[in-house]
Amino acid sequence: MKQEHGGDIYQYSKVLDFSTSVNPYGPPKGIVETLKKCAGQINTYPDTECRKLREALAQKLEVEKRQLVMGNGAADLIFSLCQAVKPKKALIPVPSFLEYERALKVMDCKITFYETHKEEGFCLRSDFIDAITKDVDIVFLCNPGNPTGAMINRNLLKDIIEKCQETETYVVVDECFIPFIPGAKKNTVKHLAKSYDRLFVLNAFTKIYGMPGIRLGFGLTGNLELLERIKRVTQPWNISTLAQAAGIAALQEDKFIADSLKKIEEEKRRMIIALSKGGYLIYESAANYIFFEGNEDLAEQCLKKNILIRDCGSFRGLEDGYYRISVRTRWENEMLLKILIEEKQKAKET
Repeated sequence: MKQEHGGDIYQYSKVLDFSTSVNPYGPPKGIVETLKKCAGQINTYPDTECRKLREALAQKLEVEKRQLVMGNGAADLIFSLCQAVKPKKALIPVPSFLEYERALKVMDCKITFYETHKEEGFCLRSDFIDAITKDVDIVFLCNPGNPTGAMINRNLLKDIIEKCQETETYVVVDECFIPFIPGAKKNTVKHLAKSYDRLFVLNAFTKIYGMPGIRLGFGLTGNLELLERIKRVTQPWNISTLAQAAGIAALQEDKFIADSLKKIEEEKRRMIIALSKGGYLIYESAANYIFFEGNEDLAEQCLKKNILIRDCGSFRGLEDGYYRISVRTRWENEMLLKILIEEKQKAKET
């Protein structure tokens, strides 16, 4: 069975995990210390409104508190949103994050898949706009893409949002990996949420703060009626007391983020150069992971050497031989590069 997500380290012992794209330098100490201090509060129910967290997040994002909804990770919000909208027809570019499709299928929604092409770096084309018709209830976009890391052209993304507004189609822009992009503020569409009530921006604390074990995501929209519908279909107490405290602490970690991004970018460039010289076909990725082509048994060979990478053969729109690896610390990356280059050399000799 093909892996559906990265991070399944529990069936193996002592593997180095490159299959999940989280900040390798996290979580920051401030979050860990906060969790220790708050451990004694687990005897009380969490704030169902996440008041303090939403207030702190609104201030950080420079948006209104009432525009925000919190989720038990971004995936939780994807399912809640689909239950609130109850779409009959959806549009998804592929390859993309599996949970969009899974959440829509729970609602018996008909899904149209728009295929991106290898020759174009799996980037979204302008003709995607033509696929957005009045009978499409919801569109899911991942920017940068998962697993490809491809960015949507800014002008094209704005045109898509405007087209969705015209056709009364909800458009979800998943920005979970945008924090890893240098100049992220120039690429986010959060500032459009107040002007376009069909826009729903999705993000999470998971990746950038290196805390996937603390499930915490958030959605942003100017559509207050939609937020009420989401609230009605979401279980109460879905954000734990510890998750709320961790989120508030995370928002104070600007220096940690800046330092992490600098090191990740340096390592990413170094890895891309090494893999390209080693004979791998690398696709341009704006995120903290590298998307490339390799031998069909590459993931299996890496696992034999206690390295877990993301086999992307399970993504709709991709075939066997595509892989995604996260950028980790220098010594970890060196271990992976050595194995990948050795495997490529073996393939050339056979």
